[in-house]
Amino acid sequence: MSTYLITGGAGFIGSNLARHVLDRGHDVTVLDNLATGRRENLDEIADRMTFIEGDIRNADDVARSLDGCAAVFHQAALGSVPRSIENPTASHDANVNGTLNVLETCKAAGVKRVVFAASSSVYGNTVESPKHEQMAPAPISPYAAGKIACEQYLRAYAASYGMETLCLRYFNVFGPRQDPAGAYAAVIPAWVSCLLRGEQPVVYGDGEQSRDFCYIDNVCEANWLAAHAPAEVCNGQALNIACNRRTSLNEILALLQELLGTTVEAVYKDKRPGDVKHSLAAIDAAREVIDYEPSVYFEEGLRKAIDWYRDNLG
Repeated sequence: MSTYLITGGAGFIGSNLARHVLDRGHDVTVLDNLATGRRENLDEIADRMTFIEGDIRNADDVARSLDGCAAVFHQAALGSVPRSIENPTASHDANVNGTLNVLETCKAAGVKRVVFAASSSVYGNTVESPKHEQMAPAPISPYAAGKIACEQYLRAYAASYGMETLCLRYFNVFGPRQDPAGAYAAVIPAWVSCLLRGEQPVVYGDGEQSRDFCYIDNVCEANWLAAHAPAEVCNGQALNIACNRRTSLNEILALLQELLGTTVEAVYKDKRPGDVKHSLAAIDAAREVIDYEPSVYFEEGLRKAIDWYRDNLG
């Protein structure tokens, strides 16, 4: 039995990942400053894990979280493209400076394996599709630029210090415990929440923009596989984590209306700065390097998520 640190473990992805690791019979430590994460995301497993309220930018907080840890799942970040456009300095400080501090503290503590939550936003609006890891990054937001900087640090620490690192570029993750509230809410929980209340969902742009939506179970398993991949492949390389299938926002809205039995008309507003038009992932590298294979595709994942949303977002 090993212990794993999950930074940002009170957030949407981190809290689901904590359950994933615990269910495999291992111990979990969560480090979260609760800026965007929520303690209630961990209520069901609070007695099975260790929670430390602290900040990844604070070396002491990270150091005390690393006690006995075999590896780190670095999920902590100040998310959202629009938030980064409004306040790029805060985004850089939390994401880039925080990641560098995690790496430095892991190096000092002798923790060799770090799996990083990277982002599909690094591809920007490049026309080529599907997006593959050999493409040059083309960020169109400070958030994306920060994620690229973090990836480069993980690659540099692998080359300079022999740290075992992998960067998982998530494509539009969704599922239980994803927050529907606030200006930066992800589209699926935000729309479900609106429809359950009989309110009009907001679509930014014409709704024909498309995404490679990836159910949370796929992401959790990808992290687990990355944590146990052979050392020789953990050289800081980036891997797309998605389903290699694309769905437009209008298609999602129609499916949600059908599954929820609603007929609420959407409100269409201007496209937001930093939003990409289309996003589809090639996942061949993840298949080859960590033996990743998505097990839950979009419609099945949406049905699973709605079961949780009905009970928690109404």
